Amino acid sequence: MSQFRRWYDHDPLLLEVLELLRAYPDELHAQSAQFIDKLQSVVGLEAIAAFDAMLAHKTLEHKTGHRWYDEDPVVYKAVELLRLSPPMAQRQAAKCFLDALKHQAGQSQ
Repeated sequence: MSQFRRWYDHDPLLLEVLELLRAYPDELHAQSAQFIDKLQSVVGLEAIAAFDAMLAHKTLEHKTGHRWYDEDPVVYKAVELLRLSPPMAQRQAAKCFLDALKHQAGQSQ
């Protein structure tokens, strides 16, 4: 049995990104959309199309998820794409996300 409770607990970089998204969902909404774009370039359009097809079967009325990211469709898509990505792609996308946040913070000062 795994010692980690959640799929992202094993990687400190992933954990940091998911905790940021959880703590600041509204403020990070734009970054989540950019994150999706970055993930698309890493995992490929075919994987994204399959994911979008899966999402098309889920409507808001049938959504039963109680996870913190289930409420916002953009954050939900970013987290689910990240979860379904290969580990190397997860790390690469997480690093890009954090780098973009640092860059944005540097520009706002």
